[in-house]
Amino acid sequence: MLDEKNVKAKVGRYQKPDLKRSTWQMVNSFMLYLISWYLMYLSLSVSYWLTLVLAIPAAGFLIRIFIIFHDCGHSSFFRSLKANHFWGTVTGFLVFTPFYYWRHEHAIHHGTAGNLDKRGRGDVWTLTTEEYLNAPARVKLSYRIYRNPLILFTIGALINFLFIHRLTFNITVKKDRLSVHLTNLAVVGIAVLLSLLIGFKEFLLIQLPILAFASSLGVWLFYLQHQFEGVYWARHDHWNRIDSALKGSSFYKLPKVLQWFTGNIGFHHIHHLSPRIPNYYLEKCHNENPAFQEVKSLTLLSSLKSLSLRLYDEAQHKLVGYPAK
Repeated sequence: MLDEKNVKAKVGRYQKPDLKRSTWQMVNSFMLYLISWYLMYLSLSVSYWLTLVLAIPAAGFLIRIFIIFHDCGHSSFFRSLKANHFWGTVTGFLVFTPFYYWRHEHAIHHGTAGNLDKRGRGDVWTLTTEEYLNAPARVKLSYRIYRNPLILFTIGALINFLFIHRLTFNITVKKDRLSVHLTNLAVVGIAVLLSLLIGFKEFLLIQLPILAFASSLGVWLFYLQHQFEGVYWARHDHWNRIDSALKGSSFYKLPKVLQWFTGNIGFHHIHHLSPRIPNYYLEKCHNENPAFQEVKSLTLLSSLKSLSLRLYDEAQHKLVGYPAK
């Protein structure tokens, strides 16, 4: 039986960032992203279909940059807190996400994932079957629209990164608000500079498909991390952090190339056990601890079943589809 004490003993040695590995990950991620961006620019004079094809790997490199941003948010990418905050802010400019505000919201997510009584901050909107059945028609309609894959993983994902992250009306912490304003200024500044260099239309033709592909895949990954068959959810009185990590966070077993692009985030059960583990040590922690390997893995094929799961049925203790009319 795993408890906080023995989990801490098992994960402790993986929590020390390696400066060389972190630096190399930054170099290859940034350089490959910039190179792919430039190739997309050159391809505009050849064929826009080629540009869209090139946007796919470019989006993968942007997701890899987001993983660096994510690790900096957990202060796990560098040993220096200042370095984590500096590079977290810089990478936030590229991924259109304010560092300090996201860091705050994401910390809440880690403290409440799988807790039915603490939903609503940094997670995917999830209702129980009873809540859905008792909801007014407008709420049911809103929920169905929100959870529709054609919305959630396309236009909804893009709106989140392009517009929602630009807003401050619901942010009360001054540092978080300033983070949003700084990111907004940086995003506008980068857009203006590149537009002056290559043209505004050309900038949009390159950046928008990259962001669209990256946000779609990113939201799919985030969704799947806590929305899958057999996922753990519990009321606060019965909620347990270890169970939430090992049973409520997915082990998404991806092909090696996709594992590289997504920065090992498929080992999400390990990440929730210890957010202080850098992404490049997640697989090693999983492989070297048999107790962590008992979780059921998801594959590309089996993960698609999650698209049909809409509500959490407390009586059955599992995610289910919509009730029959």
